[in-house]
Amino acid sequence: MRTAYRTCPFCEAACGLELTVDGDRVTAARGDREHVFSHGFICPKGATFAQLTHDPDRLRQPLVHGREATWDEAFDAVRAGLRPILERYGPNALAVYLGNPNAHTMSGGLYVTPLLRALGSRNVYSASTVDQMPKHVSCGYLFGNPLIIPVPDVDRTDFMLILGANPWESNGSLATAADFPGRLKALQARGGRFVVVDPRRTVTASHADEHLFIRPGADAYLLFGIVHTLFAENLVDLGDIAGHVSGISAVKDLAAGFAPEAVTDACGIPADRIRGLARELAAAPTAAVYGRIGTCTVEFGTIASWLVDVINILTGNLDRPGGVMFPLAPHLTDQARRGKGFRTGRWHSRVRGLPEVKGELPVATLADEIETPGDEQVRALLTIAGNPVLSTPNSGRLDRAVDGLDFMVSVDPYLNETTRHADVILPPADPSRKGHYDFSFLALSVRNFAAYSPPVLPPDPAVPDECDILARLTLMISGQPDTDPAPLHDLLLQQALQNVPAELHDRVTGDHPSERLLDVALRSGAYGDRFGAQPDGLNLRKLVDNPHGIDLGPLRPRIPTVLRTPSGTVELVVPALVEETARLHAALTRRHDGLVLVGRRHLRSNNSWMHNVPALIKGRDRCTLQVSPADADRLSLTHGEPAQVTSRAGTVTVPVEITDRVMPGVVSLPHGWGHDAPGTRLSVAATSPGVNSNILTDELVIDPLSGNSVLNGIPVELKPA
Repeated sequence: MRTAYRTCPFCEAACGLELTVDGDRVTAARGDREHVFSHGFICPKGATFAQLTHDPDRLRQPLVHGREATWDEAFDAVRAGLRPILERYGPNALAVYLGNPNAHTMSGGLYVTPLLRALGSRNVYSASTVDQMPKHVSCGYLFGNPLIIPVPDVDRTDFMLILGANPWESNGSLATAADFPGRLKALQARGGRFVVVDPRRTVTASHADEHLFIRPGADAYLLFGIVHTLFAENLVDLGDIAGHVSGISAVKDLAAGFAPEAVTDACGIPADRIRGLARELAAAPTAAVYGRIGTCTVEFGTIASWLVDVINILTGNLDRPGGVMFPLAPHLTDQARRGKGFRTGRWHSRVRGLPEVKGELPVATLADEIETPGDEQVRALLTIAGNPVLSTPNSGRLDRAVDGLDFMVSVDPYLNETTRHADVILPPADPSRKGHYDFSFLALSVRNFAAYSPPVLPPDPAVPDECDILARLTLMISGQPDTDPAPLHDLLLQQALQNVPAELHDRVTGDHPSERLLDVALRSGAYGDRFGAQPDGLNLRKLVDNPHGIDLGPLRPRIPTVLRTPSGTVELVVPALVEETARLHAALTRRHDGLVLVGRRHLRSNNSWMHNVPALIKGRDRCTLQVSPADADRLSLTHGEPAQVTSRAGTVTVPVEITDRVMPGVVSLPHGWGHDAPGTRLSVAATSPGVNSNILTDELVIDPLSGNSVLNGIPVELKPA
C-alpha cells in the first residue's frame, strides 16, 4: 500500500486528491489536506476516482466495427477509412468534435491543436458552443483575446452578484475555485454579501443573502438596467484603469433605452430592485459580477456576458483586488504586446452560413453539414472525448445524421450514445496512468498556483498514451508514416525550443513527451527559471518535488500588459455589439406567454460522462421535470407521475417533481441524461437512464454573435402523459 497525489480531472475546480494505491490498483481517494489550493476539499465526483478508473465498462482494447482488435488493426482501419475520403473530397469532408473532457487532459492541451492544423478542416466543432462561447467572444471584443477571461476575486471581495451560476454544485465554471462553497461562506463570515439571480432557487441561491427570480434569457435586460442606473445616478467610477478604457460614452448611449422601468416586465425583477443592485455594486468597497451557464446558453448570451464585465468596469472593479482579475498561469508569459484585436467570421458554414468563432463552427449546424449533399459535405467524423448525441441541440437529428456517415472514428474510453456509431474506437489509458497538468484551468484560477501530477500507476505497455494516439492520427492525416509517433513528439519539442539556445536544450527534463513540452513551457513562463537563469523559478522538477502544488500568491493587476486590442485599451463597444443591442431592444416588446424550459446540474454529475459510477447515481431519481406548484395545478400534473414535454424539436416523457424552487412559467430538466440507446456499454448508467433534454433543444436557435446553442428558455408545451 502506498499514497500518491494528483489533481482531480473531473471538473474545473482543480482539487488535490490523496490516493491509496495497492499494487496496480487505486483503491481509495480523499481530499489532499496539504494541497495549496483545495486544502482537503473534495466533492463526490473526486471521491470516486478509483471506481471510475477501474470501471469494468471502460474500454481497454480498440473496437473495430464493434469487435475488439489490436492497436495495429485499429489504426489500419482508421487509415483505410479516412485516407480515401480526404484524398477524394478534401479536408473539409472530415469534421472534428472536441468534447468537454479534452480540457482535463494534457493531450488535449498539447496535441489537439497540431492535429487540427495538420487536417486544415473548417469543420471543427466543440462543446464550447453549447457552453461558454459567448464569454470568449465578449472578452475577445473587450480585451483583444478570447482566452483572457477575468474571474471573481472571491477570496477578497465584499459583494458578489451571481447570475445563472450554481457553483455550490458545479464547483465553478470559467472560474477555477476549489471549495467554492467554502469561499462564499468565508465571504459572508467577513461581513460580505452575495446575491444570486436565477429562475431556480438553486443550492447556491438557498445559501445566498438574497435570491431573485428572473425570466430565463432576460439577464441582458437586468444588466442593462443596472448600467443605465450607474450612468443616471452618476455612480460610474473606473478607478485605477480609467486611462486604459475607451468607449464609455458609447456604452451610455446604448444603455439609454434600458431604464429599469423599461426592462422590468422583460426580466421580471422590479425596477427599484434593479436600481438597488446598481447602488450596492457601486457603493461596496469591492464587488464582483459573475455570470455563467445561465447567461451564456441563451439567445442574447454574448450581450449578457459582455454586460457582466461592463458593470465590473464601470464600478471600478476590473483588475482590482476584490473585484474581477486576470489569473496568470505558470505556463504562460506576461509580456506586453500590441494585438490585432478579435474578429469572427473568417469563414462560414456551408449550409447555414454561420460564422466561424475562435477557429470553430457552431455545433448546432453539424447535422446540416452531414445531411446536406454538395461540395465539401461532411462524410467522416472524428470525435475526441465527446458525446454530442447527448450534449448538443436537437440531438435526435444529430443521432440520425451521424448514423449516415461514410466513416467515423472516436478517441474515447466508452462505448456511449455517440461512439456506438463509430467504425473505430481508440480508448486512451485511464487517468491513473497519465500525467496531469491543467493548461486550461490554471489560466482561470481565483488564486495563482501550479501543480503537476505524475502518473500514479506505470503505463500499460498494451495501451498507448493518449498523446501517442493523437500523434499517430496527426501523422496519418498529414499523409506521413504513422506507425511511430516519435517524429511528431520530436517536432513539437523542437518548435517549443525555437527561442532557446541550443546549448540549453539538454536541460529539458521529463520521462514522457508531454512532460518535456510542459517543462519548456514552465521554464519559459511567467514564473519560470529561464533554463537556469533564475534559479528560484519554476520547472517540471520543482513541481514533481512539490506534490501538493506551489502557491504563487493572490491575483495581481495586469492591465495594460494583458490587453491585445488594436488601441491597447479595454474597448467597450464594437459595431457587432451595437447591432446586437438594437436587436435586444427590439425584443423588449415580446410577449412572455407559455412555459419555457431551463436546464440544471447536480453535484454528482458532470454533463453526460459521470453516470456510469454506482456511487454517483445512487439515491432518488435526479432526472425529473421540476414544475412550480402553480403550473402543476393549472396543468393537472401530479408529483411523481409522468408528463409529456414537447418543443419544436421533439418530445420526451419524464416524471414530474413539483417544487417551489422553480419560478412559475419555468420548468427544469437536467442536462446529460438519456442512457437508453441500444448498442452502448454503460451498464450502470442504463439502470437509471433518464431522458435526454437535448431532444427538446432547437438547433435553429442560437446566439448570433457566438453561435452558442440556446439551451435555456426553450418554449415548451406540457401535459400529463
